[in-house]
Amino acid sequence: MKHALALCISLMVAPAFATAQVELSFYGGVQTAPDSEISIQGDSVIADAEFTQDWEGRSFEAPPYYGIRVTQWKSPTFGFGLDLAHSKVYPPEGSLPAGFDVLEFTDGLNTLTINAYRRWNRAFGDVTPYVGGGIGVALPYVEVENSTSETYGYQLTGPAATWLAGASVPINDQWSVFGEYKGSFSSNKADLDTGGTLETEVFTNAVNLGVSFNF
Repeated sequence: MKHALALCISLMVAPAFATAQVELSFYGGVQTAPDSEISIQGDSVIADAEFTQDWEGRSFEAPPYYGIRVTQWKSPTFGFGLDLAHSKVYPPEGSLPAGFDVLEFTDGLNTLTINAYRRWNRAFGDVTPYVGGGIGVALPYVEVENSTSETYGYQLTGPAATWLAGASVPINDQWSVFGEYKGSFSSNKADLDTGGTLETEVFTNAVNLGVSFNF
């Protein structure tokens, strides 16, 4: 699935960015998530249930939280591009309802979004503030297990959105560093291996540090 995502991004990006000023960015940081409502319906093994689940981000545990972004700047102030974020949510120890051994999205509560950006070049000396946001899809690795049912795998689970604000500082003509706040929303309806569905809407919040290469 990860290789398929990379190929998809390459095919989408290459024609659009071939002759543009392009910025390739990599970022990581500290990501958290508030609790969310979970609904399980129609499963042949897991009983129908609705409950509130607390989440932890555990950003630096393997696999770590990270993101990759490619942006085409159409003008000095406006750009658009793709953002792939590998967020994560874990249940705190001992917080799962009775009957669940695993319920998490830890190999990625992944979102792929098409974003638009507005920046103010060197508005404060060398500092360039920017804001952005976009919509796309959620592609999480779904992990649900109890004594008689196991669901593990990547799924396309629904729409996603992201929003961000930050500032970048150049290192030289091609490289820059940046810091930002980044939030996301994903609406997830996942299929369970024993026939039912799990539905939940998850928000994440992150403080990112990253590096960009311009070409």
